[in-house]
Formats: sequence, structure tokens, C-alpha cells
Amino acid sequence: MTLIEEARRGVITDEIREAARAEGVDPRKLAKLVASGRVIIVRNVRRVGKVRIVPVGEGLATKVNVNVGTSGTVVDIEMEKEKARIAVEYGSDTIMDLSTGGNLDEIRRIILEVSQPLPLGTVPTYQAWIDGVRKYGGINMPSDWFLKVVEKHLRDGVDFMTIHAGITKEMARRVVRSRRVAPIVSRGGAMLAAWMIENDEENPYLKHWDYLVELFREYDATISIGDAMRPGAICDAHDEFQVQELINNARLARQAIEKGVQVMIEGPGHMPMDKVVADVKLMKSLSGGVPYYVLGPLVTDIAPGYDHIAAAIGAAIAAASGADLICYLTPAEHLSLPKPEQVKEGLIAAKIAAHAGDIIKLGPRAAEADVEMDLARAKLDWRKQLELAIDRRKAEEIYTQFRQTVSSCTMCGQYCVFLILEKYLKQREELSKEELIERFLRAPFTVP
Repeated sequence: MTLIEEARRGVITDEIREAARAEGVDPRKLAKLVASGRVIIVRNVRRVGKVRIVPVGEGLATKVNVNVGTSGTVVDIEMEKEKARIAVEYGSDTIMDLSTGGNLDEIRRIILEVSQPLPLGTVPTYQAWIDGVRKYGGINMPSDWFLKVVEKHLRDGVDFMTIHAGITKEMARRVVRSRRVAPIVSRGGAMLAAWMIENDEENPYLKHWDYLVELFREYDATISIGDAMRPGAICDAHDEFQVQELINNARLARQAIEKGVQVMIEGPGHMPMDKVVADVKLMKSLSGGVPYYVLGPLVTDIAPGYDHIAAAIGAAIAAASGADLICYLTPAEHLSLPKPEQVKEGLIAAKIAAHAGDIIKLGPRAAEADVEMDLARAKLDWRKQLELAIDRRKAEEIYTQFRQTVSSCTMCGQYCVFLILEKYLKQREELSKEELIERFLRAPFTVP
């Protein structure tokens, strides 16, 4: 019996209890959200006990995903292992292996081991295409080959997979002839589109959707319905192809949930800021509140080398609007396979964006650490400030980069406002964390 089915019977499982405790919510309410498909707990039954409980969805903290993996031109498994370790150390919630170079089975199993206790995701289309070309001498592999690769990943213990089921053969034919700047920027989507056009067959994931759902049900793993038609340029955002796929994905998600399978839907992509809120609201409305997993979105296309910042801007808006899981981008996006340090930069940027969004989405529950930081700053309590920092190591490194001669930092030195006003500040009534959090309760929270 799957988590959804148990929740529908009123059973509050150990996973739901643990998730509720971590999130500070009522376990009975969380069970109802799981039963309806508005919250998922990412897992594969083959790895229960080895993987952290990560709930994703309505009313919960926004989660962050890190991508690792080899490319067709750079295969360095030690570097990918280091990236996975960074993801664990710096607080990623999930991790995906997107490898396309080397022995894909071996690499996946290594990443599964190194990335514990994080839930692991994959995009099985990559391996279906790469190994299929070798096996069949071209892209004429049969449609059930794609399903065999999915089943292999499930047997290995993969917790969630991107399945591009929403792109149809007709959409693939139209989009490659369209006036889109970037017809398809999804690698898995492009592979499927080429396979459908060349073989004149329907999308194998769509054609065999019921079978796929049963496979995922057997392992109680999560289907992450991919966005093959996501916009790859801000001028393509919310065109007919993206919206049509969103409609298809919402329908497929509801079908899977009805059968007790956990699902999330993947989103854009490149999108100007004024369309981000509408995008999240549209997806939530179409799907009935299924968790939304967004890539950024990137809000400008002219930031190569800084795309982690462009993505964090969009991610903060998306999280505040109700997005549930953010896929990080690194400074190397659009330029190169990222190095470990760039993975860290991308992860930290995404975590900041997720938290900034949660302050709006969850209010006082998310802002408690910010209030503690505010109080520590007012007291020049450096130990506490560094303890609360998202990246304590970097904060300490910067704080100590010049010799400290006064109790303030070296930016203001002896002219720090808290030193100038110290005599008067001592005379006022001390502020409490509880009082400041109460201010959040009184303040109107609106989605930007």
C-alpha cells in the first residue's frame, strides 16, 4: 500500500509523523494533504530508512534540489562525488544525477551511495537514448525500451524521476517548425521529440502511462512530470506550447494520484518576473494543488556566469507564490559543466531564494531565524550571527578578513551605529524574539 493509500484510510504513518514534526504542522492535516496529492514525501520503498524524510508541497517550507552528473565530454566521477558531498554538507533537500557520460549504471549507483541521506532523482530518458543508440545502432529503439530503463532506475532505489509524458508527437512536430527562439531546451524533451518524429510514434511515456503509473506504485516512488516544452528564452514564456504541456501534465498528474502514486510537476524555465506568479497560480489551479518543481525560473537571459543569481530572483518570487521545490542553477549554467565550488554557490543562492519566499508564504514560522539574526546584530553578538548564517564558513572568512580592533565589523569600525548609540540603547526596554515574531502576525502578508 502506498503512502497516499494509507493516508486515505486515515493512517498516520511514521513518515508523516516525522515530516509533520520537522515542519511544525499537524500530522492529521499533513496526512490529508498527502491523501489529496498536494503534499508528497519523496521516497522509494527500496531505500526506506536510508533516506531522509523530505515532504514537499502545500503549507511546507520550500525545498531545494541540486543537480550533479557527468557530461558527454567531461567524465570525472571523483568530481561528481565531491559535488554530491557538497549538496549534503550545505543543506540540499534532494539531489539529481543527470549523467550522460561514462558507465551510467555504475555512476548512478555511486551517486546513490554518496548522496545519502538525500532522496535521489534521475532523468531515465538520457540513458534510454544513450544506451539505446548503442544497442540498436540509432534512435529506432522500441517504445518499451524507455520503460525498461525506468524500471532499472526504480530497482536501483531512485526516489523520483523526470518523466516527459506531456509532450505529444503532434506537439513535437509543430514546435520544431515554430517561431520559438529555442524550440526545445529540455535535453530529455529534445531526445523524445526526435525519437517521435523519426519513428512516427507517440511519446512512449504517454502511450504507456498506465503501465508507468503501476511501476511507480510498486516502488511508491515519485513521478516528476517533466516540462519538455518549458521556455528557453524569456520571449517564449507562456506561449501555446508551454501552456498546452502544462494542461497535459496536470491531467496526467491527477490520473496518477487517483491510483495512489505521488506526483509533482516541473516548471520553467526562462520567464520575466511579471509572469512568474501567474505561472505558479496557473499550474496549481490546473492540477488541483500538485507540488510544483521549478527550474529557477531565470528572469533575464544576459547573466552568463551569474545565472545562479538570475535564477534566485525568479525562485524567490516563485516560492512566495506557492512553488514547492526549487532546482538550483550554478554560475556555470549555459557555459560549462559546473565545478564543485560552483555547485556550492548555486545551492546557497537557491537556499536564500527559498527562504526569502518562505517568509512570505509561511510568515512567522519561516522568519524566526531572521528575527534571531536581527537581535544578534543589534547586540553585536558575532557568535550568534555566524551560527545563524546560511553559509557559516564564508561568513566567518569575510568577518575575519581584516584584523578586528573593535567589537563591530571593519566596515564601520568605531563608527558603527550600535556603538554610537550604545549609551541610549542600554536605557530602552529589551526587545524579545517573541515580540518581534508577533509583529509578523499583525503584518499583512501578500504575494508580490
